[in-house]
Amino acid sequence: MTHEEVAILAVLVALQIKHFIFDFVLQRPYSFFQFKGVYGHPAGIIHAGLHAVGSIPAIMIMPPGFWIGAGIVVGEFILHYHIDWTKEQVGRRHKLNAADQSLALGIDQLAHQLTYVAILGILMAAS
Repeated sequence: MTHEEVAILAVLVALQIKHFIFDFVLQRPYSFFQFKGVYGHPAGIIHAGLHAVGSIPAIMIMPPGFWIGAGIVVGEFILHYHIDWTKEQVGRRHKLNAADQSLALGIDQLAHQLTYVAILGILMAAS
């Protein structure tokens, strides 16, 4: 395996670990049960901000330069915030049952994972 291939896998693994930590280990009911669906509430902003900042070590495995890196971090913040907010809005407005909430969570997680694929694509293009 080449150095670049190892770096690509390392970025992907680092983003996956970061996502697990911030979405499942550190996230508290304050964020995901009460206020993530309230647009502009600090809970959702903090959660998305932690995700964005938490991606910096993964991004630095294949450093893209300051402006591209900053764009990735800002883009992830905006996307993460709106993916989570949209999931909460759909759940609340449609009063989803447990099976539908599970599907909504799956779609939410897929959207986050596709964000990481896009980040990896940007990093590959910049290298």
